[in-house]
Amino acid sequence: MRQQEMDGRARRAVFSPVDNRARVDAVVRRIGDAIELGLLSEGEQLPGESELAGQLGVSTVTLREALMALRQQGLVTTRRGRGGGSFVSLPEVPADDRLRARLGGWSTEELRDLGDHWAALSGAAARLAAQRTEAEDLRQLSRTVEELEQAEDVAARSRLYGRFHVELAAAAQSARLTREQVALQSEIGVLLCLVLADDAFREEVADRHRAVISAVQDGAHETAGTLAERCVRESTARLVAVRLTL
Repeated sequence: MRQQEMDGRARRAVFSPVDNRARVDAVVRRIGDAIELGLLSEGEQLPGESELAGQLGVSTVTLREALMALRQQGLVTTRRGRGGGSFVSLPEVPADDRLRARLGGWSTEELRDLGDHWAALSGAAARLAAQRTEAEDLRQLSRTVEELEQAEDVAARSRLYGRFHVELAAAAQSARLTREQVALQSEIGVLLCLVLADDAFREEVADRHRAVISAVQDGAHETAGTLAERCVRESTARLVAVRLTL
């Protein structure tokens, strides 16, 4: 498998057809999640309306409504005229009190349930990646870990954390797992800002991610799955601990 194929899997999952339910909302969530995770870069131009609508399997009318909603959320800007189009705009970092208020909307039971779902997804992705992925195809995961280690901005840290798990699902060569990870990160990703501000924990996460990559590279699928699950459960436990202080 070529590296460019590996790098493109997560992005292709972003632009695969959405389901028939609430299509405008589905498009808004799909693209919005990808922007917040950093899968789509600041200033990146989205495909033209006709092309993007075709990739997502929706009408141009539906796509235009979705783009309008994304503009209202500050995630997309539109320029008219020559060289114009729709461009990605990364969201500002929510203030700490807003993040805590958002976390307060979750009960500890709901957070643990979400963590169980996340651990199941990442564990399955790691096991499959260890069986399906060649060692040279793990470079993107390693680059993401390196960026996480160097990231000073807490929002960048949370995006890179989430991106790692999305890319792990892409390494498993599963479009469904990849889409599930993207959707899940939209629920929990920004909340990780509350725990990733701790430099020591950021380093711990990077070490855990490297251990997952090493196990995947060695083809140790059970070890890879267990390590991925532990990483997720530790992060969830820290969020629960913050929630208990509210």
